[in-house]
Amino acid sequence: MEQYKMIVNGEAVVAVSANWETVINPATEDEIAEVPQADYTDVDNAVKAAKSACTSWSQLSPAERSTLIYKLADALEAKIDKLAQIESLSAGKPIKLVANGDVPFAIDNIRYFAGQARVIEGIATKEFVSGYTSTIRREPVGVVASIAPWNYPIMMAAWKIAPAIAAGNTVVIKPAPQTPLTTLMLAQTALEVGFPPGVINVVTGGASVGEPLVSHPDVRMVSFTGSTRTGKRIMELAAQKVTRVHLELGGKAPFVVFADADIAAAAQGAVVGAYINTGQDCTAATRILVERSRYQEFLSTFSELAQQVRLGTPQAETTDMGPLISADQRQRVHGFVERAKNDGVSLKLGGEMPDGKGFFYQPTIFCDAPTSSEIMQEEVFGPVVVVNAIDSEEEAIAVANDVKYGLAASVWTKDVTKAWRVASALEFGTVWINDHLPLASEMPHGGFKESGFGKDLSRYAMEEYTIAKHIMFDLSGDVKKPWHFTAFGDAE
Repeated sequence: MEQYKMIVNGEAVVAVSANWETVINPATEDEIAEVPQADYTDVDNAVKAAKSACTSWSQLSPAERSTLIYKLADALEAKIDKLAQIESLSAGKPIKLVANGDVPFAIDNIRYFAGQARVIEGIATKEFVSGYTSTIRREPVGVVASIAPWNYPIMMAAWKIAPAIAAGNTVVIKPAPQTPLTTLMLAQTALEVGFPPGVINVVTGGASVGEPLVSHPDVRMVSFTGSTRTGKRIMELAAQKVTRVHLELGGKAPFVVFADADIAAAAQGAVVGAYINTGQDCTAATRILVERSRYQEFLSTFSELAQQVRLGTPQAETTDMGPLISADQRQRVHGFVERAKNDGVSLKLGGEMPDGKGFFYQPTIFCDAPTSSEIMQEEVFGPVVVVNAIDSEEEAIAVANDVKYGLAASVWTKDVTKAWRVASALEFGTVWINDHLPLASEMPHGGFKESGFGKDLSRYAMEEYTIAKHIMFDLSGDVKKPWHFTAFGDAE
């Protein structure tokens, strides 16, 4: 079994404790690799390395940082097949998803921020107060602690590392314990193309790494993607030292289908939006709201397509849906299904765990669930959706917004004015019209309400990783300024 090492201060290292943890293939339950089990000492070493590197890295010119980040993207692209294979193996993701989606998009995002490194923007340098010129500098925050989830390992690593280092920060990233391998490969590749030691550090492990990292006195910012519950804990820890926090948390995306929509397109979009990555996606379509006059037609088409979703070995090109990440996650998903059934929610399809090896779960559809029910309110994070009928635009908006989350939503209609009207009323950070899921490096991604705050992707992410500094120059050279009398002496 291959052993992967952490990256700390430019070196591949084992944990100080010499402890290891095993990475499991969720499709076969086989052990595929070992990674160090870090603790506070390893975290401290990594943060010290990042702090030491921060001054020199931030003082490089934007062009110098940009050049290195472009080199990283090119080197990762040269390894794209290997990255896709490892990602598929360790995360249980279909190879066609990682090879055509996750890995290329991660590399694209790194290239985007290589360009953004040279476009640090502020408001105009100008005389806003008579006798003074003001200007804005964008300063890096410092050492950034990044904590990434297991559902999109390489993509989330890129989303967090790229804007942080482009802005002149250094990073200590903790990948999820289930899926650390491609993040370690990314950091190793950065060293190979010439990144200075300490700019990108990777420590592996669970809570024994996460909490010390968030609480470390030299960490100036925490960027976390994951559950709302963990996000709240991170906020508690960060509050003790007033650390900047960037959070992308849970979701419960509504998928609103109006009577004038193309039902075939909506059903196709719903299958993709609901079951991509086995539903382990915070933007997944989980609450499908269909205008009543087209409800049965949609439900029939959607159910037929859902039965055609191909579960299987993630490495097969024909596999549409792989396993859930772990036995615990599958049991959690099944718990939601069993409670919904016990509460009398109508089960249209699925709801069973297939026999055999691997943490697979069938595509599952519930119907006519009360808006207040658990299955409509809480994030399942698995291939489980609810299809409900709605009677009006107003009801669609009210039901869609009636959750604590606000990450993503979609609206399906041929009426442009209705699309604008509903999209404006939905309390979600991204709203798609007649599709569900696509993102672009140039556009921001982030949520409302308990889905967190701050933006990934786009130039808005650069703002998350910088601090605006106002510098004000006196132009007069006078010893006594006209306003000084308000605090000392008399007016002239």
